[in-house]
Amino acid sequence: MATTLTPPDSDSTDLAGFGYQPVLHRKLGRYASFAAGFSFVSILTTIFQFFGLGYSFGGAAFFWTWPIVFAGQFLVALNFAELAAHYPLSGSIYQWSRRLGGDLVGWFAGWSMIIAQVVTAAAAAIALQVVLPSIWSGFQLIGTESALTSTSGAANAVLLGSVLMVLTTIINVIGVDVMARINAIGVTIEIVGVAAVIGLFFVKAERGPEVVLNTEAAAPGGYLAAFLVSGLMAAYVMLGFSSAGELAEETRNPRQVAPRTILSALAVSGLGGGLMLLGALMAAPSLTDGNLSTGGLAYVITAKLASPAGTVLLCAVAVAVFVCTLAIQTAGSRLMFSMARDGKLPFAQALSKVHPRFGTPILPAVVFGAAGIALLLINLGNAAIFATLASVCIVMFYLAYLLVTAPMLRQRLRGWPGTTTPGLFSLGRFGIAVNIGAVVWGIAMAINLAWPRPEIYTPQGGGWWMLWSAPLFVLLSAAVGFAIYRTVARKSGPAFDDAVVQPA
Repeated sequence: MATTLTPPDSDSTDLAGFGYQPVLHRKLGRYASFAAGFSFVSILTTIFQFFGLGYSFGGAAFFWTWPIVFAGQFLVALNFAELAAHYPLSGSIYQWSRRLGGDLVGWFAGWSMIIAQVVTAAAAAIALQVVLPSIWSGFQLIGTESALTSTSGAANAVLLGSVLMVLTTIINVIGVDVMARINAIGVTIEIVGVAAVIGLFFVKAERGPEVVLNTEAAAPGGYLAAFLVSGLMAAYVMLGFSSAGELAEETRNPRQVAPRTILSALAVSGLGGGLMLLGALMAAPSLTDGNLSTGGLAYVITAKLASPAGTVLLCAVAVAVFVCTLAIQTAGSRLMFSMARDGKLPFAQALSKVHPRFGTPILPAVVFGAAGIALLLINLGNAAIFATLASVCIVMFYLAYLLVTAPMLRQRLRGWPGTTTPGLFSLGRFGIAVNIGAVVWGIAMAINLAWPRPEIYTPQGGGWWMLWSAPLFVLLSAAVGFAIYRTVARKSGPAFDDAVVQPA
Protein backbone atom coordinates (compact mmCIF):
# COMPACT_ATOMS: atom_id res chain seq x y z
CA MET A 1 0.00 0.00 0.00
CA ALA A 2 2.84 2.39 0.64
CA THR A 3 5.70 1.20 -1.51
CA THR A 4 8.14 4.02 -2.26
CA LEU A 5 8.23 4.74 -5.99
CA THR A 6 10.06 8.05 -6.18
CA PRO A 7 11.63 10.31 -3.59
CA PRO A 8 8.95 12.39 -1.82
CA ASP A 9 10.88 15.59 -2.52
CA SER A 10 10.49 14.97 -6.25
CA ASP A 11 6.71 14.73 -5.95
CA SER A 12 6.60 17.86 -3.78
CA THR A 13 8.68 19.80 -6.30
CA ASP A 14 6.37 18.61 -9.06
CA LEU A 15 3.33 19.84 -7.13
CA ALA A 16 4.99 23.19 -6.45
CA GLY A 17 5.29 23.62 -10.22
CA PHE A 18 1.50 23.94 -10.33
CA GLY A 19 1.55 26.61 -7.61
CA TYR A 20 0.49 24.43 -4.66
CA GLN A 21 2.27 23.59 -1.43
CA PRO A 22 2.19 19.93 -0.32
CA VAL A 23 -0.14 19.75 2.70
CA LEU A 24 -1.76 16.35 2.18
CA HIS A 25 0.17 13.30 3.36
CA ARG A 26 1.66 11.40 0.42
CA LYS A 27 1.35 7.78 1.63
CA LEU A 28 -0.36 5.83 -1.15
CA GLY A 29 1.32 3.31 -3.45
CA ARG A 30 0.12 1.41 -6.49
CA TYR A 31 -2.30 -0.97 -4.81
CA ALA A 32 -3.89 1.75 -2.69
CA SER A 33 -4.34 3.88 -5.80
CA PHE A 34 -5.89 0.95 -7.68
CA ALA A 35 -8.11 0.18 -4.69
CA ALA A 36 -9.46 3.74 -4.69
CA GLY A 37 -10.76 3.36 -8.25
CA PHE A 38 -11.85 -0.27 -7.96
CA SER A 39 -13.77 0.28 -4.72
CA PHE A 40 -15.56 3.31 -6.23
CA VAL A 41 -16.70 1.20 -9.18
CA SER A 42 -17.37 -1.70 -6.76
CA ILE A 43 -18.96 -4.33 -8.97
CA LEU A 44 -20.12 -6.36 -5.97
CA THR A 45 -21.99 -3.35 -4.59
CA THR A 46 -23.52 -2.01 -7.75
CA ILE A 47 -24.27 -5.22 -9.63
CA PHE A 48 -25.96 -6.64 -6.54
CA GLN A 49 -27.88 -3.39 -6.26
CA PHE A 50 -28.91 -3.04 -9.91
CA PHE A 51 -28.99 -6.53 -11.43
CA GLY A 52 -32.72 -6.89 -10.81
CA LEU A 53 -33.46 -3.54 -12.43
CA GLY A 54 -31.48 -4.38 -15.56
CA TYR A 55 -32.96 -7.85 -15.87
CA SER A 56 -36.53 -6.68 -15.32
CA PHE A 57 -36.33 -4.52 -18.44
CA GLY A 58 -34.03 -6.38 -20.81
CA GLY A 59 -34.26 -10.02 -19.76
CA ALA A 60 -31.10 -12.11 -20.05
CA ALA A 61 -30.02 -10.24 -23.17
CA PHE A 62 -29.48 -7.13 -21.05
CA PHE A 63 -26.02 -8.67 -20.58
CA TRP A 64 -24.96 -6.96 -23.82
CA THR A 65 -25.34 -3.54 -22.25
CA TRP A 66 -22.27 -4.42 -20.18
CA PRO A 67 -19.63 -4.67 -22.97
CA ILE A 68 -21.18 -1.71 -24.77
CA VAL A 69 -20.99 0.56 -21.72
CA PHE A 70 -17.51 -0.75 -20.89
CA ALA A 71 -16.25 0.15 -24.37
CA GLY A 72 -17.68 3.67 -24.12
CA GLN A 73 -16.36 4.26 -20.62
CA PHE A 74 -12.93 2.92 -21.55
CA LEU A 75 -12.68 5.66 -24.18
CA VAL A 76 -13.29 8.18 -21.40
CA ALA A 77 -10.79 6.42 -19.12
CA LEU A 78 -8.08 6.58 -21.79
CA ASN A 79 -8.45 10.36 -21.95
CA PHE A 80 -8.46 10.60 -18.17
CA ALA A 81 -5.30 8.50 -17.97
CA GLU A 82 -3.49 10.94 -20.25
CA LEU A 83 -4.67 13.87 -18.15
CA ALA A 84 -3.59 12.15 -14.94
CA ALA A 85 -0.07 11.93 -16.34
CA HIS A 86 -0.10 15.64 -17.21
CA TYR A 87 -1.84 17.08 -14.15
CA PRO A 88 -1.33 14.97 -10.97
CA LEU A 89 -3.58 17.09 -8.74
CA SER A 90 -6.31 16.44 -6.19
CA GLY A 91 -9.80 17.20 -7.42
CA SER A 92 -8.85 15.86 -10.82
CA ILE A 93 -12.11 16.48 -12.72
CA TYR A 94 -12.13 20.13 -11.63
CA GLN A 95 -8.40 20.64 -12.18
CA TRP A 96 -8.34 18.97 -15.60
CA SER A 97 -11.42 20.78 -16.87
CA ARG A 98 -10.33 24.27 -15.83
CA ARG A 99 -6.91 23.81 -17.40
CA LEU A 100 -8.52 22.71 -20.65
CA GLY A 101 -11.64 24.86 -20.82
CA GLY A 102 -11.05 27.81 -18.56
CA ASP A 103 -12.21 28.84 -15.12
CA LEU A 104 -15.99 28.77 -15.71
CA VAL A 105 -16.00 25.34 -17.36
CA GLY A 106 -13.72 23.96 -14.66
CA TRP A 107 -15.91 25.29 -11.88
CA PHE A 108 -19.06 23.74 -13.28
CA ALA A 109 -17.27 20.43 -13.84
CA GLY A 110 -16.24 20.42 -10.20
CA TRP A 111 -19.67 21.50 -9.00
CA SER A 112 -21.42 18.81 -11.07
CA MET A 113 -18.98 16.19 -9.81
CA ILE A 114 -19.48 17.13 -6.15
CA ILE A 115 -23.25 16.75 -6.52
CA ALA A 116 -22.83 13.50 -8.44
CA GLN A 117 -20.55 12.07 -5.76
CA VAL A 118 -22.84 13.03 -2.89
CA VAL A 119 -25.82 11.45 -4.63
CA THR A 120 -23.75 8.39 -5.57
CA ALA A 121 -22.57 7.91 -2.00
CA ALA A 122 -26.17 8.02 -0.81
CA ALA A 123 -27.25 5.58 -3.52
CA ALA A 124 -24.34 3.24 -2.72
CA ALA A 125 -25.14 3.31 0.99
CA ILE A 126 -28.69 2.22 0.17
CA ALA A 127 -27.23 -1.03 -1.21
CA LEU A 128 -26.80 -2.28 2.36
CA GLN A 129 -30.54 -2.92 2.28
CA VAL A 130 -30.05 -5.38 -0.59
CA VAL A 131 -27.54 -7.39 1.43
CA LEU A 132 -27.84 -7.13 5.22
CA PRO A 133 -31.45 -8.35 5.67
CA SER A 134 -30.50 -11.36 3.51
CA ILE A 135 -27.70 -12.14 5.97
CA TRP A 136 -29.79 -11.66 9.12
CA SER A 137 -33.40 -10.60 9.48
CA GLY A 138 -32.43 -8.49 12.50
CA PHE A 139 -31.03 -5.87 10.11
CA GLN A 140 -34.62 -5.15 9.00
CA LEU A 141 -35.26 -2.61 11.74
CA ILE A 142 -38.27 -0.94 10.12
CA GLY A 143 -41.22 -3.06 9.05
CA THR A 144 -40.98 -6.56 7.64
CA GLU A 145 -40.71 -6.08 3.88
CA SER A 146 -37.05 -5.76 2.84
CA ALA A 147 -37.47 -5.05 -0.90
CA LEU A 148 -36.23 -1.59 -1.88
CA THR A 149 -39.42 -1.03 -3.84
CA SER A 150 -41.50 -1.31 -0.64
CA THR A 151 -42.10 1.56 1.79
CA SER A 152 -40.59 -0.22 4.80
CA GLY A 153 -37.63 -1.45 2.74
CA ALA A 154 -36.89 2.06 1.48
CA ALA A 155 -37.15 3.48 5.02
CA ASN A 156 -34.83 0.81 6.43
CA ALA A 157 -32.40 1.48 3.60
CA VAL A 158 -32.24 5.14 4.65
CA LEU A 159 -31.51 4.14 8.25
CA LEU A 160 -28.75 1.68 7.36
CA GLY A 161 -27.26 4.05 4.80
CA SER A 162 -27.14 6.93 7.30
CA VAL A 163 -25.29 4.79 9.86
CA LEU A 164 -22.83 3.76 7.16
CA MET A 165 -22.13 7.36 6.16
CA VAL A 166 -21.42 8.31 9.77
CA LEU A 167 -18.79 5.54 9.93
CA THR A 168 -17.15 6.50 6.63
CA THR A 169 -17.01 10.14 7.73
CA ILE A 170 -15.16 9.19 10.91
CA ILE A 171 -12.64 7.11 8.93
CA ASN A 172 -12.07 9.91 6.44
CA VAL A 173 -11.40 12.34 9.27
CA ILE A 174 -8.85 10.07 10.97
CA GLY A 175 -6.42 10.01 8.05
CA VAL A 176 -5.67 8.80 4.54
CA ASP A 177 -3.40 6.00 5.75
CA VAL A 178 -6.21 4.51 7.87
CA MET A 179 -8.64 4.94 4.99
CA ALA A 180 -6.19 3.32 2.57
CA ARG A 181 -5.60 0.30 4.79
CA ILE A 182 -9.30 -0.28 5.33
CA ASN A 183 -9.99 0.29 1.66
CA ALA A 184 -7.22 -2.06 0.51
CA ILE A 185 -8.40 -4.82 2.86
CA GLY A 186 -11.96 -4.30 1.70
CA VAL A 187 -10.97 -4.38 -1.98
CA THR A 188 -9.00 -7.59 -1.44
CA ILE A 189 -12.05 -9.15 0.19
CA GLU A 190 -14.20 -7.89 -2.67
CA ILE A 191 -11.90 -9.36 -5.33
CA VAL A 192 -11.88 -12.72 -3.53
CA GLY A 193 -15.65 -12.48 -3.21
CA VAL A 194 -16.06 -11.72 -6.92
CA ALA A 195 -13.92 -14.73 -7.83
CA ALA A 196 -15.88 -16.94 -5.43
CA VAL A 197 -19.26 -15.76 -6.77
CA ILE A 198 -18.15 -16.30 -10.37
CA GLY A 199 -16.83 -19.78 -9.51
CA LEU A 200 -20.06 -20.68 -7.72
CA PHE A 201 -22.22 -19.59 -10.62
CA PHE A 202 -20.25 -21.44 -13.27
CA VAL A 203 -20.02 -24.65 -11.22
CA LYS A 204 -23.75 -24.56 -10.49
CA ALA A 205 -24.80 -23.52 -14.03
CA GLU A 206 -28.14 -24.81 -15.29
CA ARG A 207 -27.86 -23.53 -18.84
CA GLY A 208 -25.17 -22.51 -21.32
CA PRO A 209 -23.80 -19.08 -22.24
CA GLU A 210 -26.32 -18.82 -25.08
CA VAL A 211 -28.71 -17.57 -22.39
CA VAL A 212 -27.50 -14.03 -23.15
CA LEU A 213 -29.54 -14.16 -26.35
CA ASN A 214 -32.77 -14.75 -24.44
CA THR A 215 -35.22 -11.82 -24.33
CA GLU A 216 -38.11 -13.83 -22.91
CA ALA A 217 -38.31 -12.02 -19.57
CA ALA A 218 -37.91 -8.52 -21.03
CA ALA A 219 -40.41 -5.75 -20.40
CA PRO A 220 -43.34 -5.70 -22.84
CA GLY A 221 -43.10 -3.54 -25.94
CA GLY A 222 -40.29 -2.87 -28.37
CA TYR A 223 -37.04 -4.46 -27.26
CA LEU A 224 -34.80 -1.52 -28.19
CA ALA A 225 -36.52 0.72 -25.65
CA ALA A 226 -36.26 -1.97 -22.97
CA PHE A 227 -32.60 -2.51 -23.82
CA LEU A 228 -31.80 1.19 -23.46
CA VAL A 229 -33.46 1.30 -20.04
CA SER A 230 -31.67 -1.84 -18.86
CA GLY A 231 -28.37 -0.13 -19.70
CA LEU A 232 -28.88 1.96 -16.58
CA MET A 233 -27.35 -0.90 -14.60
CA ALA A 234 -24.05 -0.98 -16.49
CA ALA A 235 -23.92 2.82 -16.75
CA TYR A 236 -24.23 3.16 -12.99
CA VAL A 237 -21.62 0.50 -12.22
CA MET A 238 -18.78 1.76 -14.41
CA LEU A 239 -18.29 5.17 -12.85
CA GLY A 240 -15.68 6.59 -10.51
CA PHE A 241 -12.59 5.06 -12.10
CA SER A 242 -11.05 8.53 -11.99
CA SER A 243 -10.69 8.28 -8.19
CA ALA A 244 -7.00 7.48 -8.53
CA GLY A 245 -6.66 10.98 -9.97
CA GLU A 246 -8.59 12.51 -7.07
CA LEU A 247 -5.94 11.16 -4.68
CA ALA A 248 -2.97 12.16 -6.83
CA GLU A 249 -1.45 14.46 -4.20
CA GLU A 250 -1.50 11.60 -1.70
CA THR A 251 0.01 9.08 -4.14
CA ARG A 252 3.72 8.50 -4.66
CA ASN A 253 4.85 9.04 -8.24
CA PRO A 254 1.31 9.93 -9.37
CA ARG A 255 2.27 10.75 -12.97
CA GLN A 256 3.22 7.09 -13.47
CA VAL A 257 0.84 5.40 -11.05
CA ALA A 258 -2.51 7.21 -11.55
CA PRO A 259 -2.88 6.58 -15.33
CA ARG A 260 -2.26 2.86 -14.88
CA THR A 261 -4.58 2.49 -11.92
CA ILE A 262 -7.38 4.42 -13.65
CA LEU A 263 -7.28 1.99 -16.57
CA SER A 264 -6.68 -1.13 -14.51
CA ALA A 265 -9.52 -0.34 -12.07
CA LEU A 266 -11.98 -0.09 -14.97
CA ALA A 267 -10.54 -3.08 -16.86
CA VAL A 268 -10.62 -5.43 -13.85
CA SER A 269 -14.13 -4.24 -13.00
CA GLY A 270 -15.28 -4.77 -16.58
CA LEU A 271 -13.93 -8.32 -16.78
CA GLY A 272 -15.10 -9.38 -13.32
CA GLY A 273 -18.52 -7.81 -13.72
CA GLY A 274 -19.10 -9.37 -17.12
CA LEU A 275 -18.26 -12.84 -15.85
CA MET A 276 -20.49 -12.31 -12.82
CA LEU A 277 -23.45 -11.32 -14.98
CA LEU A 278 -22.95 -14.26 -17.32
CA GLY A 279 -22.56 -16.72 -14.46
CA ALA A 280 -25.70 -15.47 -12.69
CA LEU A 281 -27.78 -15.86 -15.83
CA MET A 282 -26.42 -19.37 -16.36
CA ALA A 283 -26.97 -20.43 -12.73
CA ALA A 284 -30.36 -18.87 -11.97
CA PRO A 285 -32.94 -21.55 -11.08
CA SER A 286 -35.47 -19.83 -13.34
CA LEU A 287 -35.49 -16.96 -15.80
CA THR A 288 -39.24 -16.43 -15.77
CA ASP A 289 -40.52 -16.78 -12.19
CA GLY A 290 -39.82 -13.12 -11.35
CA ASN A 291 -37.19 -13.80 -8.67
CA LEU A 292 -34.29 -12.51 -10.78
CA SER A 293 -36.04 -9.15 -11.11
CA THR A 294 -36.87 -8.82 -7.41
CA GLY A 295 -34.03 -10.70 -5.67
CA GLY A 296 -31.19 -10.22 -8.15
CA LEU A 297 -27.84 -11.85 -7.40
CA ALA A 298 -28.70 -12.42 -3.74
CA TYR A 299 -31.50 -14.72 -4.90
CA VAL A 300 -29.14 -16.75 -7.09
CA ILE A 301 -26.53 -17.10 -4.34
CA THR A 302 -29.00 -18.18 -1.67
CA ALA A 303 -30.63 -20.61 -4.09
CA LYS A 304 -27.32 -22.20 -5.06
CA LEU A 305 -25.33 -22.08 -1.87
CA ALA A 306 -26.68 -23.06 1.52
CA SER A 307 -25.58 -21.31 4.71
CA PRO A 308 -23.03 -20.63 6.06
CA ALA A 309 -21.04 -20.39 2.81
CA GLY A 310 -23.71 -18.28 1.14
CA THR A 311 -23.80 -16.00 4.15
CA VAL A 312 -20.02 -15.53 3.93
CA LEU A 313 -20.34 -14.40 0.31
CA LEU A 314 -23.09 -11.96 1.24
CA CYS A 315 -20.83 -10.62 3.98
CA ALA A 316 -18.20 -9.96 1.30
CA VAL A 317 -20.81 -7.95 -0.57
CA ALA A 318 -21.55 -5.94 2.59
CA VAL A 319 -17.82 -5.18 2.91
CA ALA A 320 -17.80 -4.03 -0.72
CA VAL A 321 -20.70 -1.66 -0.03
CA PHE A 322 -18.78 -0.24 2.92
CA VAL A 323 -15.53 0.44 1.05
CA CYS A 324 -17.45 1.72 -1.97
CA THR A 325 -19.16 4.38 0.13
CA LEU A 326 -15.84 5.14 1.83
CA ALA A 327 -14.03 5.61 -1.50
CA ILE A 328 -16.73 7.88 -2.90
CA GLN A 329 -16.64 10.09 0.17
CA THR A 330 -12.84 10.24 0.08
CA ALA A 331 -12.82 11.30 -3.57
CA GLY A 332 -15.57 13.84 -2.97
CA SER A 333 -13.85 15.42 0.00
CA ARG A 334 -10.62 15.84 -2.00
CA LEU A 335 -12.55 17.51 -4.79
CA MET A 336 -14.13 19.95 -2.34
CA PHE A 337 -10.70 20.64 -0.82
CA SER A 338 -9.17 21.26 -4.24
CA MET A 339 -11.84 23.78 -5.23
CA ALA A 340 -11.79 25.46 -1.82
CA ARG A 341 -8.04 26.10 -1.81
CA ASP A 342 -8.56 28.02 -5.07
CA GLY A 343 -11.29 30.05 -3.35
CA LYS A 344 -14.03 28.57 -5.52
CA LEU A 345 -16.50 27.47 -2.82
CA PRO A 346 -18.33 29.20 0.04
CA PHE A 347 -16.38 29.05 3.31
CA ALA A 348 -13.31 28.24 1.22
CA GLN A 349 -10.81 29.06 3.94
CA ALA A 350 -12.32 26.56 6.36
CA LEU A 351 -12.85 23.89 3.70
CA SER A 352 -9.26 24.12 2.53
CA LYS A 353 -7.70 23.53 5.95
CA VAL A 354 -5.80 20.26 6.40
CA HIS A 355 -5.35 18.78 9.86
CA PRO A 356 -1.60 18.83 10.58
CA ARG A 357 -1.60 15.43 12.30
CA PHE A 358 -4.13 13.50 10.26
CA GLY A 359 -3.19 15.11 6.95
CA THR A 360 -6.81 15.22 5.82
CA PRO A 361 -9.27 17.99 4.95
CA ILE A 362 -11.66 17.33 7.84
CA LEU A 363 -14.46 19.79 7.12
CA PRO A 364 -15.04 18.60 3.50
CA ALA A 365 -15.42 15.03 4.77
CA VAL A 366 -17.94 16.14 7.40
CA VAL A 367 -19.88 18.31 4.93
CA PHE A 368 -19.94 15.48 2.40
CA GLY A 369 -21.23 12.98 4.96
CA ALA A 370 -23.88 15.38 6.26
CA ALA A 371 -25.08 16.14 2.72
CA GLY A 372 -25.38 12.43 1.92
CA ILE A 373 -27.39 11.74 5.07
CA ALA A 374 -29.62 14.76 4.41
CA LEU A 375 -30.31 13.47 0.91
CA LEU A 376 -31.30 10.10 2.33
CA LEU A 377 -33.59 11.64 4.95
CA ILE A 378 -35.35 13.85 2.40
CA ASN A 379 -36.35 10.69 0.55
CA LEU A 380 -37.42 8.80 3.70
CA GLY A 381 -40.41 6.59 2.91
CA ASN A 382 -40.08 7.03 -0.86
CA ALA A 383 -40.10 3.58 -2.42
CA ALA A 384 -38.78 4.98 -5.72
CA ILE A 385 -35.63 6.38 -4.09
CA PHE A 386 -33.51 3.51 -5.41
CA ALA A 387 -33.92 4.09 -9.15
CA THR A 388 -34.42 7.85 -8.92
CA LEU A 389 -31.21 8.56 -7.00
CA ALA A 390 -29.24 6.30 -9.31
CA SER A 391 -30.58 7.90 -12.49
CA VAL A 392 -29.96 11.45 -11.29
CA CYS A 393 -26.41 10.82 -10.11
CA ILE A 394 -25.46 9.04 -13.35
CA VAL A 395 -26.61 12.00 -15.43
CA MET A 396 -24.54 14.37 -13.29
CA PHE A 397 -21.49 12.12 -13.64
CA TYR A 398 -21.74 12.01 -17.41
CA LEU A 399 -22.14 15.78 -17.59
CA ALA A 400 -19.07 16.28 -15.39
CA TYR A 401 -17.07 13.90 -17.59
CA LEU A 402 -18.25 15.76 -20.70
CA LEU A 403 -16.96 19.01 -19.22
CA VAL A 404 -13.53 17.36 -19.33
CA THR A 405 -13.60 15.42 -22.61
CA ALA A 406 -15.30 18.16 -24.68
CA PRO A 407 -12.79 20.96 -23.90
CA MET A 408 -10.02 18.37 -24.16
CA LEU A 409 -11.11 17.62 -27.74
CA ARG A 410 -11.17 21.34 -28.50
CA GLN A 411 -7.61 21.66 -27.26
CA ARG A 412 -6.47 18.57 -29.16
CA LEU A 413 -7.73 20.12 -32.37
CA ARG A 414 -5.55 23.12 -31.49
CA GLY A 415 -2.49 20.93 -31.09
CA TRP A 416 -2.56 19.80 -27.45
CA PRO A 417 -0.35 18.41 -26.09
CA GLY A 418 2.46 20.09 -27.94
CA THR A 419 5.12 18.06 -26.17
CA THR A 420 4.99 14.98 -23.97
CA THR A 421 7.42 13.70 -21.39
CA PRO A 422 8.98 10.37 -22.38
CA GLY A 423 7.68 7.52 -20.25
CA LEU A 424 4.34 9.15 -19.40
CA PHE A 425 1.07 7.72 -20.69
CA SER A 426 -0.01 9.27 -23.99
CA LEU A 427 -2.57 8.43 -26.66
CA GLY A 428 -0.33 9.87 -29.33
CA ARG A 429 -1.81 9.95 -32.82
CA PHE A 430 -4.93 8.13 -31.61
CA GLY A 431 -5.81 10.95 -29.22
CA ILE A 432 -8.31 12.82 -31.43
CA ALA A 433 -10.19 9.67 -32.50
CA VAL A 434 -10.43 8.37 -28.94
CA ASN A 435 -11.47 11.80 -27.68
CA ILE A 436 -14.22 12.15 -30.30
CA GLY A 437 -15.55 8.72 -29.33
CA ALA A 438 -15.60 9.71 -25.66
CA VAL A 439 -17.53 12.93 -26.34
CA VAL A 440 -20.10 11.26 -28.60
CA TRP A 441 -20.55 8.47 -26.07
CA GLY A 442 -21.02 10.90 -23.21
CA ILE A 443 -23.66 12.94 -25.00
CA ALA A 444 -25.62 9.86 -26.09
CA MET A 445 -25.62 8.33 -22.62
CA ALA A 446 -26.54 11.58 -20.86
CA ILE A 447 -29.60 11.91 -23.10
CA ASN A 448 -30.55 8.24 -22.68
CA LEU A 449 -30.26 8.30 -18.91
CA ALA A 450 -32.07 11.61 -18.41
CA TRP A 451 -34.98 10.60 -20.63
CA PRO A 452 -38.25 10.94 -18.62
CA ARG A 453 -39.25 7.28 -18.43
CA PRO A 454 -42.16 6.40 -16.11
CA GLU A 455 -40.55 2.97 -15.46
CA ILE A 456 -37.62 4.68 -13.76
CA TYR A 457 -38.88 7.94 -12.31
CA THR A 458 -42.54 7.18 -11.51
CA PRO A 459 -42.84 3.37 -11.19
CA GLN A 460 -45.70 3.77 -8.70
CA GLY A 461 -47.17 6.92 -10.20
CA GLY A 462 -46.42 10.54 -9.46
CA GLY A 463 -46.49 14.08 -10.74
CA TRP A 464 -44.87 15.44 -13.86
CA TRP A 465 -42.01 16.88 -11.84
CA MET A 466 -41.03 13.37 -10.71
CA LEU A 467 -41.10 12.14 -14.29
CA TRP A 468 -38.80 14.97 -15.34
CA SER A 469 -36.72 14.84 -12.16
CA ALA A 470 -33.38 14.21 -13.90
CA PRO A 471 -33.41 17.20 -16.29
CA LEU A 472 -35.04 19.36 -13.62
CA PHE A 473 -32.35 18.37 -11.14
CA VAL A 474 -29.66 19.25 -13.67
CA LEU A 475 -31.23 22.64 -14.36
CA LEU A 476 -31.68 23.37 -10.64
CA SER A 477 -28.07 22.35 -9.94
CA ALA A 478 -26.87 24.59 -12.76
CA ALA A 479 -28.92 27.55 -11.49
CA VAL A 480 -27.68 27.17 -7.91
CA GLY A 481 -24.17 26.61 -9.18
CA PHE A 482 -24.26 29.75 -11.33
CA ALA A 483 -25.43 31.81 -8.34
CA ILE A 484 -22.56 30.46 -6.23
CA TYR A 485 -20.08 31.05 -9.03
CA ARG A 486 -21.14 34.68 -9.44
CA THR A 487 -21.01 35.44 -5.72
CA VAL A 488 -18.01 33.37 -4.65
CA ALA A 489 -15.95 31.73 -7.35
CA ARG A 490 -15.76 34.61 -9.82
CA LYS A 491 -14.81 37.08 -7.10
CA SER A 492 -11.79 34.96 -6.25
CA GLY A 493 -10.41 35.77 -9.68
CA PRO A 494 -9.74 33.52 -12.65
CA ALA A 495 -7.30 30.71 -12.00
CA PHE A 496 -6.57 30.25 -15.68
CA ASP A 497 -7.49 31.71 -18.98
CA ASP A 498 -8.58 29.60 -21.93
CA ALA A 499 -5.01 28.66 -22.76
CA VAL A 500 -3.94 25.20 -21.75
CA VAL A 501 -1.38 24.98 -18.98
CA GLN A 502 1.27 22.63 -20.28
CA PRO A 503 2.63 19.89 -18.02
CA ALA A 504 5.43 20.79 -15.68
